Amino acid sequence: MKFRALVAAFVALCLGMLTACSDGTNTVVNRDQLTYDEILNTGLANKCPQISEFTRGNIPIEKGASYVVTDICLEPQEYFVKEEPLNKRDVAEYVPGKLLTRSTTSLEQISATLKVSADGALTFIEEDGIDFQPITVQLPGGEQVPFFFTMKGFTGTTEAGFTSINSSTDFEGDFKVPSYRGAGFLDPKGRGVVTGYDNAVALPAGTDNKAFARANVKATELGKGSMSLQITKVDGATGEIAGVFESEQPSDTDLGAKDPVDVKVRGIFYGRIESRA
Repeated sequence: MKFRALVAAFVALCLGMLTACSDGTNTVVNRDQLTYDEILNTGLANKCPQISEFTRGNIPIEKGASYVVTDICLEPQEYFVKEEPLNKRDVAEYVPGKLLTRSTTSLEQISATLKVSADGALTFIEEDGIDFQPITVQLPGGEQVPFFFTMKGFTGTTEAGFTSINSSTDFEGDFKVPSYRGAGFLDPKGRGVVTGYDNAVALPAGTDNKAFARANVKATELGKGSMSLQITKVDGATGEIAGVFESEQPSDTDLGAKDPVDVKVRGIFYGRIESRA
């Protein structure tokens, strides 16, 4: 029985890996074929589908047309946090961070619209889906940096002259970064945006003190990030695209109590161009 269980676990893992058991064809993970127990605690639910390394096709597009992109998935693989140098003469550098939030990092089931202008320039507009994940990384010194990984409202563009989507198609643009905490969140002293106290209860006389003002007056500020999507693999028969992404965005501000730091995320992405809108 133990041997059969080991074989079943291996088969489930093999089906779920990005390129395991590949025979040169597409290796899209079909989680519908796996049971809950086969996925539980394996990390497969956090994996994005991918296309075989041998796939190098293209998807023809028409100028002035719009297309629907579905099943978009972004899987982070590397995290970096910008640290200010101790010496002002030095340049700030990105330091690699260790993920603390386990296998709950991917964005998936995202839909977007792909517009083609008259001159062949492409515009990628994110519209809906599970497009956010709270993530925390730890720096080598022990500092923990929470941030709201997202691509909400991402609008990426390319240069003109495209007649098809191929491995040289790169999108670059900006997106919105909502507050890591919601307006109804209360900090340990009971302070919030729409509920709670206006100041720390233990320090009522210091309400107007500038040193306490940022922590007392909570705010859910909207940040701004930038992202690039670089398509490296295209399957013209199925409309699938895959590649790598790099995102840069601000970290959590503790509802306005502290300054954000820049966080850079790198990983892989997948999508499917289904039909003309």
